[in-house]
Amino acid sequence: MQKQRLLEAEGIAARLFGAAEERGLIRPGKTEKQLNTEIFQLAEELFGIEKYWHKRIVRSGSNTLLPYDENPPDLQIMDDDILFFDFGPIIEDWEADYGRTYVIGNDPVKHKLRRDIESAWQEGKAWFHERTAVTGAEYFAYIESLARQYGWAFGGELAGHLIGHFPHERLEPGNYGLYVHPGNPNDMYAPDAEGKKRDWILEIHFVDRERKIGGFFEQLLT
Repeated sequence: MQKQRLLEAEGIAARLFGAAEERGLIRPGKTEKQLNTEIFQLAEELFGIEKYWHKRIVRSGSNTLLPYDENPPDLQIMDDDILFFDFGPIIEDWEADYGRTYVIGNDPVKHKLRRDIESAWQEGKAWFHERTAVTGAEYFAYIESLARQYGWAFGGELAGHLIGHFPHERLEPGNYGLYVHPGNPNDMYAPDAEGKKRDWILEIHFVDRERKIGGFFEQLLT
């Protein structure tokens, strides 16, 4: 039941991003904030979505280097730019968390980055499902190693987190037991307090700090 509802929520998030592309919203000349507002309005128009369980993120240019917790200045989207979305809509009380990267123009390095994060995400998913136990810290170390294998640095402080029925399990600040994080010694396959299977999100954030670009890919892992 839970997995089906989470997949349905994710499917709607994917359709939302697809509609943003089809309508030509992702283009230079507007600010990140403008595009963010347009996608919010589109989500309400198409799917009646008004609530999000975390802040909505549109980042372009050098802002793509920054992890979730940062709140950088609003940039204008430029020609030949790279940008990513990270949205967490609540759909009929179920959470989605969906991230995608877009490249405007033909820069081969930016296009390679976009391809690499999706390939790494698929590798990370396969590695996880080959196991029956893995701690959040072990999984983070593996994902970080993937960034090096692809020739990038890992840009985030975490590589995933729990997801579920809104609001999902929460921990006090400084406790990383429900995150893919170096500080999580807990088995990701362990059930929750009610004995139910947990569901996880995997997020890939690769960056090149010299070129000041980053890419982000996120969706349901389990």
